[in-house]
Amino acid sequence: MITFLEAFKNELESETLGTRKMLALVPADKMDWAPHEKSMKMKALATHIADLPTWISMGLTTDELDFNTAPYNPADCKTGEDLVKYFEKNVAIAKSDIEKAKEEVLLEPWVLRAGETVYAKHSKLETVRHAYSQMIHHRAQLGVYLRLLNIPIPGVYGPSADEPQM
Repeated sequence: MITFLEAFKNELESETLGTRKMLALVPADKMDWAPHEKSMKMKALATHIADLPTWISMGLTTDELDFNTAPYNPADCKTGEDLVKYFEKNVAIAKSDIEKAKEEVLLEPWVLRAGETVYAKHSKLETVRHAYSQMIHHRAQLGVYLRLLNIPIPGVYGPSADEPQM
């Protein structure tokens, strides 16, 4: 029977492929573009996606994230190539942390807070699972941004409408 950690490692390998393809397409001249005034800028969205593997590591190796003591300081990626390099670095660390983790740690609690304000309290298993959900969700969001800029979208789980059908 496969363990949760083995499943997480397999899923990381699988989701990395499609995420890498999408991040590589982010145009340097559109980093400040957003489809709507309430939407994140392309750079913020793509950098967040490239950061998300760090949440896998955080979920496995820490007990909480307190924004009051550890404010978010995103990397300054300027090109799709920068985003892919940053993402790959974070994936390698997450993969290593998955390989080192013990299954029992997944039952421990993990908290997201800003001082006394608690935003979420989940098991570490749920926290890691949430990191994957966020990666997939925001990657799809990035796909919409790229589509609106008429940039052909790569297939992630099979061919896209922009790729030749098999």
